[in-house]
Amino acid sequence: MSRRRIAVLGSTGSIGRQTLDVIARHPERFAVSGLAAGRNVELLAAQVTQFHPQVVSAGSEAAAQELAARLEPGDARVVHGTEGLHAVACASNADLVVAATDGAVAFEAVFAAVAAGIDVALANKELIVAAGDLLAAEAARSGARLLPVDSEHSAIFQCLQGAPPERVAAIVLTASGGPFWERSRAEMEDATVADALAHPTWRMGVKNTIDSATLMNKGLEVIEASRLFGIPGERIHVLVHRTSIAHGFVIFTDGNVLAQLAPPDMRLPIGYALAYPDRLADRPHDDPLAALGGERGSTATSLTFERADPERFPCLRLAYRALELGGTAPAIVSAANEIAVQAFVAGEVRFGDIPACIETVLEGVATSESSLDAVRRADRTARELARDFVRQRLAGPTRST
Repeated sequence: MSRRRIAVLGSTGSIGRQTLDVIARHPERFAVSGLAAGRNVELLAAQVTQFHPQVVSAGSEAAAQELAARLEPGDARVVHGTEGLHAVACASNADLVVAATDGAVAFEAVFAAVAAGIDVALANKELIVAAGDLLAAEAARSGARLLPVDSEHSAIFQCLQGAPPERVAAIVLTASGGPFWERSRAEMEDATVADALAHPTWRMGVKNTIDSATLMNKGLEVIEASRLFGIPGERIHVLVHRTSIAHGFVIFTDGNVLAQLAPPDMRLPIGYALAYPDRLADRPHDDPLAALGGERGSTATSLTFERADPERFPCLRLAYRALELGGTAPAIVSAANEIAVQAFVAGEVRFGDIPACIETVLEGVATSESSLDAVRRADRTARELARDFVRQRLAGPTRST
């Protein structure tokens, strides 16, 4: 079996590091052809030394120069910026590109890879939310495969294998509920950053963890699921499942339900995407109940589910609203959320201001039919309006942080 060549966009982030961990455990199956990261030059240089990619990209010219100084001559071709991302995705001889960056920085590189017929493993929520319909259309034209990496979408993808699309009645995404599931909306208004980052089950990057606390991550995943699987929003449901063992369900028209269960470890959906349509052989479960969330050696375990509450978590409601509006509305919500989360982490707005910012922007930016240019314009406008919201909050009464 020839080794599959993997390019990783966002290699120093949480998903990128876990992707390289999976690759390192399977050197007979995978080789790294390209790596792209932002400012963490020290870690990126260590990754280059370990994995020997052909092409490596840093976020800026200064970072690229620092990286080149750390490497031995001939280690890798060093590039930077948007052109660097494009080179890693399209000019590193990759068979599969893992899109693991945050925000919109890698949009052009991912679209270029798909247009070239290169398979893409998608771990970038913003990309699918803002332009997933366009990306799916481009993949259908080029023959590239879009492989979901989010645990919930990987679950649905696995449950759908071999199923006729017309026999899918609904899909269910599960949510951990984050750290605030048992708090009232009033209690959450002035939650601290440390509180919001105290996720009960998953270990993720800062933005994804804050999004889990607001349930915006689940709202964005509803939009993603609609884009990836062609299911309208009214047929996509969310259940809170605190232990994060069951990741998704598909309900079929005959009443049967398929579910995918696994421990809360992102390396599992990453490994499935890297090996697809095969599976890796490295995680035998010698205790089935432990694999399903039970104590090792226990005689029983249980799985419980609750309906999500969009009144206490308005970000979920806003995401459904954006999906209903269609066009560029999802891009607007995604961009506004990104700015609001950054402002919250910086201490510029309260936790309760995050959904208020998103709703203000969604109401203030006109939506249009989706195209790449329209998505870019909507993204820019939404960010500007979100920054205006933050400035107004900063000019207001002193907030508790």
